[in-house]
Amino acid sequence: MAALPSLRQLRYFVAVAQELNFTRAAEVCFVGQSTLSAGLKELEDVLGVRLVERDRQNVAITPIGVEILDRAKTILASSQDLVEYASASGEPMVGTIRLGVIPTIAPFLLPNVLPDIREHYPKLKIALREDLTANLLVRLADHQLDFALIALPYDTAGLLVKELFIDEFWLVAGANDPALKGKEIHLPTKMAERLLLLEEGHCLRDHTMQACKHSDIRNAEGMEATSLLTLLQMVESGMGIALLPEMAVKGGILNGTTLVARPLAPPAPKRVIALVARLSTAHHDEFQALAHSIESRFKSSPRISRGSRKSFQRV
Repeated sequence: MAALPSLRQLRYFVAVAQELNFTRAAEVCFVGQSTLSAGLKELEDVLGVRLVERDRQNVAITPIGVEILDRAKTILASSQDLVEYASASGEPMVGTIRLGVIPTIAPFLLPNVLPDIREHYPKLKIALREDLTANLLVRLADHQLDFALIALPYDTAGLLVKELFIDEFWLVAGANDPALKGKEIHLPTKMAERLLLLEEGHCLRDHTMQACKHSDIRNAEGMEATSLLTLLQMVESGMGIALLPEMAVKGGILNGTTLVARPLAPPAPKRVIALVARLSTAHHDEFQALAHSIESRFKSSPRISRGSRKSFQRV
């Protein structure tokens, strides 16, 4: 039977690939540099390929090393999931769950959900991280997060996915903006050039462009927002109009502004809020409990609902 790499060897390789520095990688693994170098050499001998190239100044991962790196991360994450599964089998819903949430969801949904979790599962703690979808999924794969709350459509291949609810987009503009005139609000192609966007990396940017059937929307001034609050400030200054998620509108994001939000005529563009995890996750009970809490809160809350389609404006 052929020799197999050890988890220790794989951990050394992942650390070197992340740090691109043997000294820092050794510190991350709490070993000496000679021990790390020897372990990495053993891994290369077992696999029969060169994973790392180094000289006095630089460390680089070889092309085959880049391909093996993803597999190594998956093996390490699955191994950690195995340990956590055995630990959690004794008493589920206990301990800390690391949850990642995108910025266009976190402030509008979590305040409604976390109190329910604390009430029903007092021994379960949730550690939060807010970040862009791509970064959250990398952390999920690297076992730095247990779950992520994101918006679809997004590539979730190889993940456990639970679709929770639909979040439609509303048009936001100044009270006297021509875009808000009429009994029903449509989103014609000619309006797309006035739409303001979040900067690259935000999935809401991609959803907005998909809603307008445009892949190259550009504001005339070339300005893009770093957050929803900045986006609203740009709209309020007269630079254009924007699409915002219903949960943000009903969550009070227009409070303190002079802006008005109106729902779009059916079929309105939308996103799907989803909870995702690794397929190998040890926290199936916690995954289902969190998903159930979000779905229940969504169905019962007037602030996040499929209810009234009236206009919203500042309070």
